[in-house]
Amino acid sequence: MHPDIHLALHHARAAELRAETGARPAPRNHDLRTRLGWTLVAVGLKLATPPGPAATAH
Repeated sequence: MHPDIHLALHHARAAELRAETGARPAPRNHDLRTRLGWTLVAVGLKLATPPGPAATAH
């Protein structure tokens, strides 16, 4: 099955299920997700970077 067709069927089925339950889509907070994502990137970079002379001078 072509990926686009599979995705379209998934979206259609998800819409049917939401309609059956009467559920509303959850509100999205993109600002919080973006800040959290960049914080995780910064932490990952700090963990992946070996300590250099500047880090050991303190």
